[in-house]
Order: sequence, then structure tokens, then C-alpha cells
Amino acid sequence: MNQESFFKRLVHSVLLTVCTLVVVLALIGGGVWLAVNKDDRIESGSWLVLDLYGDVHEYDPPGGPLGAVMNGDALTLQDLLDNLGKVAIDDRIAGVILHISSSNNTGFAKLQELRRAVDKVQAAGKPVHAWADALDMRSLWLAAGCDRVQMPTGGYLTFKGASTQRMYLRGMLDKLGVVPHLHKIKDYKAAAEMIMDTHASDAARENMQWLMDDVWATIMADLARERGLDEARLLKHMEYAIFTPTEAVAAGLIDECIYLQDLEERLKKDKDERLRTVSHEQYAKTSWKDVGLKTGKTVAVVHAQGNIGGRENRVDPLMGIMMGHETIVRELQRCRHDDDVKAVVFRIDSGGGESLASDLMAHEVDLLSAVKPVVISMVDVAGSGGYYIAYKGTKLMANPLTITGSIGSINGLFNLKGFYDKIGVSKDGIAKGPMAEYGTDMRDPTPAEWERHTEAHWLSFNEWLADVARERGLAFAAAESLAHGRTWTGTQAVANGLIDAVGNLDDAIALAAKLADLDPGKAPKVVHLPAEQSLFASLLGSEAGAADPVATAVRSALYRSLREQVRETGAFLQDGAANVVTP
Repeated sequence: MNQESFFKRLVHSVLLTVCTLVVVLALIGGGVWLAVNKDDRIESGSWLVLDLYGDVHEYDPPGGPLGAVMNGDALTLQDLLDNLGKVAIDDRIAGVILHISSSNNTGFAKLQELRRAVDKVQAAGKPVHAWADALDMRSLWLAAGCDRVQMPTGGYLTFKGASTQRMYLRGMLDKLGVVPHLHKIKDYKAAAEMIMDTHASDAARENMQWLMDDVWATIMADLARERGLDEARLLKHMEYAIFTPTEAVAAGLIDECIYLQDLEERLKKDKDERLRTVSHEQYAKTSWKDVGLKTGKTVAVVHAQGNIGGRENRVDPLMGIMMGHETIVRELQRCRHDDDVKAVVFRIDSGGGESLASDLMAHEVDLLSAVKPVVISMVDVAGSGGYYIAYKGTKLMANPLTITGSIGSINGLFNLKGFYDKIGVSKDGIAKGPMAEYGTDMRDPTPAEWERHTEAHWLSFNEWLADVARERGLAFAAAESLAHGRTWTGTQAVANGLIDAVGNLDDAIALAAKLADLDPGKAPKVVHLPAEQSLFASLLGSEAGAADPVATAVRSALYRSLREQVRETGAFLQDGAANVVTP
């Protein structure tokens, strides 16, 4: 290779690197420009279109807008509640078309909040049309709260009753040679049974039954009232189970078979070529101020969702959304030290997790409630660790069908020796001290080790239960009768004293404002935390620091791209230099 050829390749490589950088920056800049300059004008007489499908998290998952890009335009419960709340006072919006599919993971308490939000829109004199491609008992319950329930002729409707099942892994563990030793406190802590047993205990079945009975009574009463069908007729329909939409109309379960295009044609104004619609994404950019809401002083809503464990909020590939104690403590501390924040709503949607992380968050709730009102707002579930981080609040509130309580504990050890033998793994070493090998996974615990293990577990649990009893004004024996893993609906939890009232997010905000003596003539300014990050903040880092998983992932991707270009340039240089000095 001659020098001219080498320099041509060098120039080509440099230009390729520069072009790559330009393209990356252009994509980022273009996305930002489109977001900023998109025409978000809303015409008078528009209909808001919401789509309830797939995962419906309580709040934005960790990861900011990049997470939203990866997840599409999926709605969160907070998006839905905000958009429906704004519709009720926005003169430009004529009504709502709520697309519903049974393919969503929304729990009963979330659905209950959505029904309340639909009520608010209807109270403002605006219709809400439920248009569904597929319905089951849960989603029909939401749809029944709307003005009309409509489906296309080719849709699906199953109405067969309610059931619940849990998966039990003991048989699989036996085949793998894994011996679990879990200590649970106590009989109703059914999660341990999934590891230790092959079926549900009598206590677990009893608990599932009283939860289902409360949910069943609520849904059946609402369907009877809203669909004009008594319980006997509803039970008869459940025997039929599977309905075509045409059959569902005849049975009174839905109102009409109609395709979405035809519904839109019916709803549009005669002078318009097509129905004026607003997507949930577009309407989410409309602020409360834009729709005419004048606000007073600030109430902060701190969102805590997911399994409890680790330091920072994140999305785990196996466990899903994780609640990190440092993230939540940081937001609660921000509220405690910010004089503009007059009260806090701590919004919890968690089935629990790590006890240490729960304790650290609970302590900050205690510190915050000593200086400002803290109203707990429970969503689908606030159980175990989810209740641990709640009970020190000023007032505890849940939706009627929230699952809460589960005051209990599980910990244990696993003997993996049989599994190691199957895969040809062995361990060897030395130990010194009477309990040095306590917790080893190469054998079952000795009787002395297990005795100490369970003793320590009970001591830790009883300290927690005594604190719950103090905070809730209960005798220890009374608290114990509600604990040991028992779970309750929100309605049941009010009756037994574990929470103070039932209500949705609006109720919690109103109570927080009242406890803070805010002006009742003005709606409080509501700030949601953790705050959504901008695109560049997600790219370059956040308050979570350099370890933020989204920022790290994006920076790593950019770094890998640039590193590859540098590597190729280096290869060209080495190849060219070798050929120059050695003709």
C-alpha cells in the first residue's frame, strides 16, 4: 500500500467517525425538537381517547423517557387519573372513549380508582364510552361504570366468575436436589408455602376466601346496579361463560355491537370530516393550569412502587420494578426540608421485600410525619414491607379493594448440596468458631443453628409488631390477631384498625391539605416525585448518580459505538503505517 492509499483510508475513517457522531446527535436533537415543537393544540369538541392495555404501572417506571420509548406509549395509572381529572374541567373536551382490553394487569384497586375518575367525568356532564375488543369479569366491571359498553362483532367476552391460583415450587426443588428451610411468621404467610409445600394450607385458603368474598360482593353489587341484572341473573350468565358480543347484548352485559370507526362517525359533528380526538400522550402534556385550575400551596405525592430491595429505584430483568430505599428516602427528605411542601401523600403499591430497606424508609416516614402531615395512599397492594413503610404515616388510607396488612415475615436457608452434586460442583475450606458455618448451603442447619435462627427471627418480628401496635393504638394481642401474614382488603383493614379510612388518591390529597390547614377554597398544587427526567438528564445522569442504570446503559451504548470507531481508525493507522515503512 502506498502513502496516498493510507491517507485516503485515514480520511475515510475520520469522516465515518464524525458522521456517526453527527447522526447520533441529530437523532437526539431531532427527537427533542419534535417533542418541543409538536402541535399540541386541542380543538373545541375533541374527544379524549385512552387505551387500557398491557402493563399499567402505578407511576412511571424507573428510567424516565427512555423507558417510555422502550415501552411504547403505555399508560400509567397516574396518567389515566390525571387525564380523566383534567377532562372534567376542560371545556374543550366533549367526552372520553375508553379503549378496554382484558389483556391488562390492572388490579382491583386500580380499577376502583379508574371507576371513581370516570364518575368525576360523568358528574361534569360528559359521556364516557367504553369500547372493548375483549372483556372478562374485571374489565367488564370497569366498563360497566361508563355510559355505554360497546364491542365489535368479532370481540371476545368471558364471564365465568372469579378464581385465584398460586404456583408451588417444592416438587421442582426436590427434583433439583434443593432442600429449603424457611421459617415463616406465621400460619397465614402463604408466600413461604410456594417454596416449602406443593399445595395451599388451610390458613392460606381461609385468607384467600375472605379476600375473594369482599371483592366478589363489591363487583356483583356494582354490576347489578349498573347493568340492571340481579345476582341470580349474573350467576346464570356465568354458567354460559363465553359470549359473542351479539349474545352479550342480548344478555344485557353490554349495550351495543359497533366498530370503532362507526362509533367515531356517530360522535363527530356533522360539519366535520372525522371525529376530533386527542391521544393520551398529547393530553398528558396539558397542564392543570392550561385547563383553568387555580392552585394554592403544595402537596407532594411521593410514589413508591415495586418490590422492595436495594438502594436505588430500578427495573430488574427478573424481579421487575424495584423500590430502592435511598431513592425513596431522598424524596421524603426533600419534602421534609422543602418549606414549600406543606403536606405529603405517600403513594404505595408494593407487596413488600427486604426488611432492612423497609425499616430505613419507615424511619424517614416517621421523621417526616413529625413535622408535616403524611397521608398514606395505598393502591393495589401495600402488604408486608409495603405496610411496614406505611404505618408510621399521620393517616393511612387505602382503596376499598386494596390488599394490605400481611404483617409477618419469612427468612430461611437453602441446602444446595444435592444440586451441586448433580452438576458436579463441590466446595471445601476451613472454619473457626462455634457458629462459623451457620448459613452454609452445603448441608441442613444443625438443631442448634435452626433454634438460634428462629429465635432471632421471632425477636425481630415481635419488635416490629409491638411498634405497629403502638402506632395504631392497639394492644399487642389485638395486633397479633391481625398479623402473622393475614391480608385484608382496605374495607376490612378499616374495620380492624390497621388503616384509618378508605379513599382514592384525590381523597388522600384532600385529607393531606386539610391536615395542613391549607385554604379549602383552592385546590392544592400537586407535585409528583420522583420527578420525571428529561431526555438529556437520562442520558447524562441523574440524582441517582453515576450508577443510575438507564444513564449507565445509554452512556455505555454511546461509548461502545465511539470505541468501535476509534478501534477501526487505530487498525487503519497500524495497517497503513506498516505498509508505509515496509514497501
